[in-house]
Amino acid sequence: MAKGFKVVIPARYGSSRLPGKPLLEIAGEPMIRHVVARACASGADEVVVASDDARILEACAGLGAATQLTATEHRSGTERVAEVIATRGWEADTVVVNLQGDEPCMPAALIDQVASDLAGCEGAGMATLASPIRRVEALFDPHVVKVVTDVKGFALYFSRAPLPWHRDEFLGSRASLPESVTFLRHIGLYAYRAGFLERYLAWPPAPLEVAESLEQLRVLWHGERIHVGIAERTPGPGVDTREDLGRAEAWMHEDG
Repeated sequence: MAKGFKVVIPARYGSSRLPGKPLLEIAGEPMIRHVVARACASGADEVVVASDDARILEACAGLGAATQLTATEHRSGTERVAEVIATRGWEADTVVVNLQGDEPCMPAALIDQVASDLAGCEGAGMATLASPIRRVEALFDPHVVKVVTDVKGFALYFSRAPLPWHRDEFLGSRASLPESVTFLRHIGLYAYRAGFLERYLAWPPAPLEVAESLEQLRVLWHGERIHVGIAERTPGPGVDTREDLGRAEAWMHEDG
């Protein structure tokens, strides 16, 4: 396990699809409290909830996490994380995990894993996780982000399109997944070195990033590396819609 890593949970109130999302209840508690509990169960030595809304921060009271009221103009959770790093003066080599505020079913073990992956990988300023795709429907779903890596686990590309495209197999049928290649689903959990994130935010958005609406493509566009670990377990559902709230609660009951 990585020693001395931090977790920052960016959470904003004004979600376009689900306003007030962090405060919506799952199993009788605001969603943000479930996210914080996951982070506090990890090996992090500090957990910070970063939000532009005091109501979200107040909902986290008593869980052992610090809170920070951040600027309202941030365009992404990544920018909110960067504000926390700057305000707290964390050293450039500090490993920081970005746990999104709409991930109430992210196992603490995966938070530890992504931090450890980055800490042990000197060739990358950023790390993330992926899990095998088991259903052909997921491969063709644009809401499921796919990733391909090289032999050492460094990302080659992320896409909403089917990736990789098995020319011969899909020429005949798309009813099932070819067995000769592994398809990977990206898990939106990131670890950065604090100094890398400062550099990342100085870069302009990349054309591929804009086209796919995937922030991590900015890193590859500018020639930096992202290490992709294979998740030790599969996380539960994130929350984007009201229907997802029910799915998350069901997962929690099954997960025990």
